[in-house]
Amino acid sequence: MERVRVRFAPSPTGALHLGGVRTALYDYLFAKHNGGDFVLRIEDTDTARYVEGAEDYIMKSLEWCGLIPDESPIHGGPYGPYRQSERRDIYDKYTEQILKTDYAYIAFDTPEELDAIRAEFEAKGEVFAYNNFTRNRMKNSLTLSNEEVEKLKADGIPYVVRFKMPVGRQLNMEDIIRGNFSVNTDTLDDKVLVKKDGMPTYHFANIIDDHEMKISHVIRGEEWLPSMGLHVLLYEAMGWEAPEFAHLSLILKPEGKGKLSKRDGAKFGFPVFPMDFKDPESGDVWKGYKESGYFPDSFINMVALLGWSPANDREILTMDEMISEFDLHKVHKAGARFNPEKAVWFNHEYLIKKSDAEVLELFKDLDEVKNSSLNDDTLLKIVSLMKERASFIKDIYNDSKFFFEAPTSYDEKASKKAWNEETGNLMQDFAGMLSRVEAFEPETLKQAIHDFAEAKGLGMGKVMMPLRLALVGELKGPDVPDILSILGKDESILRLKNAISNIK
Repeated sequence: MERVRVRFAPSPTGALHLGGVRTALYDYLFAKHNGGDFVLRIEDTDTARYVEGAEDYIMKSLEWCGLIPDESPIHGGPYGPYRQSERRDIYDKYTEQILKTDYAYIAFDTPEELDAIRAEFEAKGEVFAYNNFTRNRMKNSLTLSNEEVEKLKADGIPYVVRFKMPVGRQLNMEDIIRGNFSVNTDTLDDKVLVKKDGMPTYHFANIIDDHEMKISHVIRGEEWLPSMGLHVLLYEAMGWEAPEFAHLSLILKPEGKGKLSKRDGAKFGFPVFPMDFKDPESGDVWKGYKESGYFPDSFINMVALLGWSPANDREILTMDEMISEFDLHKVHKAGARFNPEKAVWFNHEYLIKKSDAEVLELFKDLDEVKNSSLNDDTLLKIVSLMKERASFIKDIYNDSKFFFEAPTSYDEKASKKAWNEETGNLMQDFAGMLSRVEAFEPETLKQAIHDFAEAKGLGMGKVMMPLRLALVGELKGPDVPDILSILGKDESILRLKNAISNIK
């Protein structure tokens, strides 16, 4: 079997969308599963839509996702250059070659002439297509003599190169995901292969690059399925063997119909890009998974399951496990609905899988934690206590702010529920008892609170509620003995005294 080589070939026309990440991931998994190569090629021939900084963003995003190419504009490789804009000499050679066949011709039609014939067709309620039914009435090398063609070229009249679609052929094709299907060439038009500036269009550059780079399998989105017939015929025209094709289904909106878009993310408050992306023209910043606090491995795990199911419907898989199991034949034909809540669930699962020590290092990177006076031992206790209920590292801080800052106010509703005129005296007595506790550990403190309540003839709630309010400022948080233990004796007593003075 020939060496498996796949390519991810984005255009630098904006940020890398979730669908693009999934295509890159499936490329990567397929290549690694088969001991092959994962190639990154930048398809930057569409200069009109080029976005400054997009190429760099794509490369950094793939790196954050752990999808490191074997060959790319940065990593180099034996089949470079890996930017289409740097491959003009290669394309010119093949433009000459295809024009010597019966599969291509030169067309001199001006935009005005094309607009006129479109209007003519519209007037009849028809749609104009430049194809085998109309090409013979157009201004091209099929209708002009060789002398006329050469004169127009000599006069510098702009022209394009078009593909000459065969007449009346039934093309039988095979897609790894979708199986066998066919298309009649009479339904396909004569696509432009080379633009007036001499640069190839996507269709021509794409097959030239895939051939030159020895790509064995093309994995791409289903929006390219209608182009497969043209691409197969282009391989035939050049006398090359076509790669195998696999067209991935759409990633669908969380609700309703249609493809997931960045506007869905903005509307519902979730990211659709791997990293923050600032639009250089509008200045708009689109939120990314990285900056939203997602782990790259949880993000990639979530993306992998948008259209593919591993054995036993397992959900949590390492990259190595995904590589081991990945099979293009098991990728779903139907669209995969994106679920933002599921993305959060994945991150929670990855967070609780990490050791307390690993989480501590990430926790210490938060600005709020960096600026605190708490030592590592205390921070580790906070992480250990709070991580199970968190989905993101930031949640640990948000849910444990009271460890970092003593309450300066007390929830009004909670105060009415937990505090009355007798409570101040009760908490004063409790503070006195607390000062005598030697082992300030959760189990000892739990027993001390129990003994105190029993001695006062009170239920545990009558002691626990005001105690929690004094320590936290509201009736939320983990077990009170755990809070006391982490705060320490002096801070706990200080908070009790503040509450006695301030809650009326």
